[in-house]
Amino acid sequence: MQIKSQITDAILNKLGIEALNEMQTSVLNTFDKEDNMVVLSPTGSGKTLGFLLPILHNLNKDITAVQAIVLAPSRELALQIESVFKSMGTGFKSNCLYGGHSFSIERKSLVHPPAIIIGTPGRIADHLDKETFDASEITTIVLDEFDKALEFGFHDDMKFIIEKLPAINKRILTSATKTDEIPAFTGIVDSVELNYLQQGKQIKGLSLKKVISEEKDKLPALFDLLCDLGNESILVFCNHREAVERVNEYLNKNGITSTFFHGGMEQMDRERTLTKFRNGSSKILVTSDLASRGLDIPEIKHIIHYHLPSKEDAFTHRNGRTARMKAEGAAYIILSKEENQPDYVSQSIETYYIPRDISLPTKPEWATLFIGKGKKDKINKIDIVGFLSKIGELEKGDIGLIEVKDFFAYVAINESKINKLLKLVDGKKIKNKKAKIEIAR
Repeated sequence: MQIKSQITDAILNKLGIEALNEMQTSVLNTFDKEDNMVVLSPTGSGKTLGFLLPILHNLNKDITAVQAIVLAPSRELALQIESVFKSMGTGFKSNCLYGGHSFSIERKSLVHPPAIIIGTPGRIADHLDKETFDASEITTIVLDEFDKALEFGFHDDMKFIIEKLPAINKRILTSATKTDEIPAFTGIVDSVELNYLQQGKQIKGLSLKKVISEEKDKLPALFDLLCDLGNESILVFCNHREAVERVNEYLNKNGITSTFFHGGMEQMDRERTLTKFRNGSSKILVTSDLASRGLDIPEIKHIIHYHLPSKEDAFTHRNGRTARMKAEGAAYIILSKEENQPDYVSQSIETYYIPRDISLPTKPEWATLFIGKGKKDKINKIDIVGFLSKIGELEKGDIGLIEVKDFFAYVAINESKINKLLKLVDGKKIKNKKAKIEIAR
């Protein structure tokens, strides 16, 4: 126990975290005593570290096969979990498997088996079906954001995966909503429930307001609201992919810089969009409910419900993107005069009146640079900073967030410097390698 405590302390120090929160501590303590655990906790509460620590303590360095598996409902969440695990500096190998990524590359990476596999149910089911790794030593499984996985239609894939894992003796199911019955295929029986949800309670620090659209088409009201809110981080939620793209197109045509995100996009496009939102190249993200949970995006100042969801849970998850920890935030509901306000929204909600004197939000100060080389090309952040400083003549303050992927990288560049930069680096090599360098559109 003393050794485990020392390992945990070392990891927290590496991550810059003073101490585990109540939920994380409870998960860690319960894992040793119980075989089946259900963790109910809202988005942003630290569930990922909460289940990765007990998994780590359960790994055996003498076993050279996969020992644990984490199922996540989206590619972004899977990649985020892997990123947290790698940042913990455990010394154990991990692999992330997900659709939209080369299956053959994943197969090759499994030749030297990782201790932990993280991925989406569909892709992991494919690997198990093709027997690309030995599953006989897997003793721990985590079903992360299980309610979302069911909603996305992964029931059969998860059932298939669990049936292929004969040695499972530890199961953790996490969810941001409470379900009446856990499906039998999970094997979770006589489980301990750790419930940290605050059902029916207003999020502390969240103010809820409604905006009445004078027209049936709510786009002008959304435009005016965004102009009023100014250059702050904003999520605009729509119920359908087509609406997401229509709203984003309208905003861009009318001078507001925004990007869009939904599950129908190619993986590369999804990664680029989230990167631009994280690094400040776009402060407004028009999105489906895919962005309501499990994404590595910064603290959001405002939530706008262009469409209201049909269920209260979805409404709660969307709003959970703001006013997190001790921060404050606001959620706005846009209603046309013909629309009925759903029962789950308080009838006494404040009406917000947009001032007449509004102007377009200022353009983002950052632009995103694409570099066509990444980790697999032995390119890291230090190489990129050196290249942009020496060849691109940029000062330290001109370079923002850098994200290096396997085969490419994104860099936030001071928007006023990017055109000159492109001319200076045209045809130049980074670390003696030719690379495509352009503005990420």
